[in-house]
Amino acid sequence: MADASRRSAPQREAGSSASSAAGDRLHDLLRRIAQRDRRAFTQLYEATSAKLYGTVLRILKERGRADDVVQEVYVTIWQKSAQFDTQRASPIAWMVAIARHAAIDELRRRPRAPHEPEEALAHTPADGPSAREHLEHEQDARRLHACLEALEAERRDMVRLAYLDGWSRADLATHFEQPVNTVKTWLHRALKQLKGCLAP
Repeated sequence: MADASRRSAPQREAGSSASSAAGDRLHDLLRRIAQRDRRAFTQLYEATSAKLYGTVLRILKERGRADDVVQEVYVTIWQKSAQFDTQRASPIAWMVAIARHAAIDELRRRPRAPHEPEEALAHTPADGPSAREHLEHEQDARRLHACLEALEAERRDMVRLAYLDGWSRADLATHFEQPVNTVKTWLHRALKQLKGCLAP
């Protein structure tokens, strides 16, 4: 057991060093981008686009919209690179926050369209749920949507990210710049409000 611990320590140190080196490289690229270095911008895009695209796609669920938003994200990074502050966040955390905000803004502008009851009924298999059950399900979904819209915008976004997109409490705390305990309290209150709204 002791030998295994001794072997794992260098591995942890190597992983930490690699992560630190990657962060330093991104920091240097952002510094150069602030000086309008287009080559640095290309290198930053190549190094981070997969992660930022994944962040946006998890929120929007649509590849076409995600493509458009990611382009907007990199325009924002180009414009705001001089504002990056190493004391507040790592380079990748700063860029992920920009991507999340952009995706959420897009979702607010154009929410994902719910399926119409007629469409759901048209695709009901003969041995599946009845037309009435489908209609009731659609009505429940619409009630939930209406109750979500009644929440304060920030609380609504938090509920959607937590329960529809699977974000952890730590991710939410970073994104909304609040302590984890505050996030838990907000979610508890939002769910209580939703429960009251959905009650018959």
